[in-house]
Amino acid sequence: MAPECGPAHTPGMDNALPPADELVLVDRELARLDARRSQLLTRRAWLLRVLHTPVALPAPARPGARPVADSTPRSAQNVLLTLGGVLLTIAALAFTLVSWGSMGIGGRAAVLAVVTSAALTVPAVLLRRGLGSTAEAVAALGLVLMVLDAYALRRVALPEADGAAFTAVASAVLAGAWTAYGAALGRLRTPLPVAVVTAQLPLPLGVLALDGGPLALAWAALATAVGDLAVVLLAKPAAVRMTAALGAGALGGWALLTGGGLSLSSALPAGALLLACAAVALCVAWRAARAAVAASVVAGLAVVSAAGGALRPVLPGDWEVPGYVLCAVALAAALRSAAPRAVRTGLAGAGAGVLALGVMWALPPVAAGLLAPVARTTPVWSGAHGDPVLAGYPSTAPVVLIVAAIAVAALPRLWSRCAALFLVWATLTALPVSSELPYAPTLALHLATTTAALFLAIRPETLARGLHVPAAPRPESGASAAGGEPGTAGRDASGDGDAAGRTGSDAGQGSRWPGWAPVGVPVAASAPVSPREVFGWSAFGCGLASAAGAVALALDSRGATFGTLGVLTALFVAGALLAEGARRTVAACLAVVVTAGLVSAGAAAAEFPDHHTALALLLVPAATALLGARLRRHLLALPVEITGAAVGVLAIGLAAASRPAVLALVLALGGVIAAATALRPERRPFASWTAGALFLVATWVRLAVWDVTTPEAYTLPVTVPALVVGVLRRRRDPEASSWVAYGPGLAATLVPSLFAAWADPDWPRPLLLGVATLVVTLLGARFRLQALLVLGGTVLALDGLHELAPYVVQAVGALPRWLPPALAGLLLLAVGATYEQRLRDARRLRERLGRMR
Repeated sequence: MAPECGPAHTPGMDNALPPADELVLVDRELARLDARRSQLLTRRAWLLRVLHTPVALPAPARPGARPVADSTPRSAQNVLLTLGGVLLTIAALAFTLVSWGSMGIGGRAAVLAVVTSAALTVPAVLLRRGLGSTAEAVAALGLVLMVLDAYALRRVALPEADGAAFTAVASAVLAGAWTAYGAALGRLRTPLPVAVVTAQLPLPLGVLALDGGPLALAWAALATAVGDLAVVLLAKPAAVRMTAALGAGALGGWALLTGGGLSLSSALPAGALLLACAAVALCVAWRAARAAVAASVVAGLAVVSAAGGALRPVLPGDWEVPGYVLCAVALAAALRSAAPRAVRTGLAGAGAGVLALGVMWALPPVAAGLLAPVARTTPVWSGAHGDPVLAGYPSTAPVVLIVAAIAVAALPRLWSRCAALFLVWATLTALPVSSELPYAPTLALHLATTTAALFLAIRPETLARGLHVPAAPRPESGASAAGGEPGTAGRDASGDGDAAGRTGSDAGQGSRWPGWAPVGVPVAASAPVSPREVFGWSAFGCGLASAAGAVALALDSRGATFGTLGVLTALFVAGALLAEGARRTVAACLAVVVTAGLVSAGAAAAEFPDHHTALALLLVPAATALLGARLRRHLLALPVEITGAAVGVLAIGLAAASRPAVLALVLALGGVIAAATALRPERRPFASWTAGALFLVATWVRLAVWDVTTPEAYTLPVTVPALVVGVLRRRRDPEASSWVAYGPGLAATLVPSLFAAWADPDWPRPLLLGVATLVVTLLGARFRLQALLVLGGTVLALDGLHELAPYVVQAVGALPRWLPPALAGLLLLAVGATYEQRLRDARRLRERLGRMR
């Protein structure tokens, strides 16, 4: 039986080789085969790409087949006809403008008559023979020639005639002639639209010829637009109707804009024009269902402009905008039942647009009421107040806001109630600016607005009375959208555990509004938005804005600051106790923020320096930690503690900007608070790490204050606790890795000490570091701990290299220059000769290290 392995025979050799030589030969042959295989695989990939790439080959020509044309006959014909028509038109223009003077009157008339007659007669013959495109091109040439005939007539026969009057008459004649021509040759598509375009000119040009003013010109444009609308309603060709519609829109818009501009100066004449525009637009709305809404909007804007313009002369200057707003509200409510639905929608839209413009006009006092205290020009607590802002702005802005609020509140819709809430809040905010109230009433009004808004945020059902809520469609299954009982569909899904203490109106009156579900998502599979939530957040946002304005305004006086912060603290605490869902959480966090403001204000009143203020601010995180321990697992505990921690970070920053020694104290006290928090099981992991970090940083700051520069003084306070924790971890879990247990602690000291030793010219530090790393390395080898062995050995080797480097450099400098390269070459040869053995040694070392923990 042959052995499994024996001496291999190389092809071409009769005698077996020694094992070492045979191994070298086999390795060489394998390398050559690998290189050849790589070349063949590359060639194969290229061949596959070539074979699978589609190549567009020309199809073989069939006998008798015609070559494919580059374009269709119809498109080629249209191009040729278009080019021919353009060239003939250019020739006619050149003849009329350049060569006209070289002929007598008879010759000129004869040429124009013959050419124009031929251009207008040929299309009829071409249409009978079915050449429609050619007929269109020749007819277009004839239309251009008719314009040139009119120009020639003006230059020769009527040189003294007024240009505008002649153009008006000529355009009227041409419009009539082209209308008759297009009606006679109904298959031509060009003459009738061109006739409609030309018909836009006679009346406006006639008014210009008679020196009519803008009002007369607007009336002429309106009359022309009425004619265009008649064409739209009576004509059949789509091109004619489209052209007439565009003309009606352009001229009617011109008349409307002119009337609106003139209503500011001459109310009665412009009002008549605007009412006429409104009448025309309403007729269009009644006759054309597709354009009913847009035409009704135009009619409504015209009526409001006319009515507002009529009221302007009898109203004071500050009441002009309110006058327009009242007209818009009256218009929106005028035809609520008598007009068709589309007309009512358009009129309401026009009124809403004017109302929106009025609200935008009234918003600057609102912005001034909120932002003016922020951009203060007086020092804080100086007792001086800023100058009035927007002193010249009309004082009727709150009137516009309250009228808009009443108007939108009449609609039983969610969006209208939210808009009414915003408008009422805006009215209260703008009132002090518009009325120029003194400081105390202004601050009181801000606080009252804040209180009312936060009350509505706590009890949003007050805003939902009489609200029209669409009926919820029944889901296909008997379960509710959340997968529970059908009777729980109205239950609040905020999940804060307080649903039992809420009012029953939320569940019993169908407060969920399915109409707010995302489009395309079944109601049973989506979470509908509750009107209570919408109202609550809207009111809460208004309250926060007023609260910020009140705080900024209260900084003028010390007593006002404490009073305002106290009131806001009470309000936010009440919100944290009585509100629902996320609003409760936000209110609780804001209560912590305002409390921190109170503490800062008290420290400023006591004239504390910044580092003492930082110590005082630590009372806030301490209080929130105690409150969190009292609340335990309540949902408010974590947000309140996070907000308190943010105040603690502010205290640290304040101390860092003042005195480093106090910063160490602040960090240590923060560590005490975090350590006390870590006693709670639910906060232990994060709070314990936070406490350790704060204590450590406090120690480092104190060492820096003492001018300690030894790195071990900073790193050993990290290493010792970390190693203790690692020992405890290994006792509890013997399978834990040494890198997790001891790696961070050892690296915290060994790495900085190694850098310090390399930069230290003395010998004690490298010696102590070498002894310490030797001990660590021996412990790692004794207890088979990978982290200790690798870290200790690496740092020990680098430390020894640092100590031996000067002597090595000195020895190398004393040797001949050829000797170091020779030694390096010998080393490489030795390694190469025993390469396989070195690889096996490296693998065994890696395996031994891998078996360690």
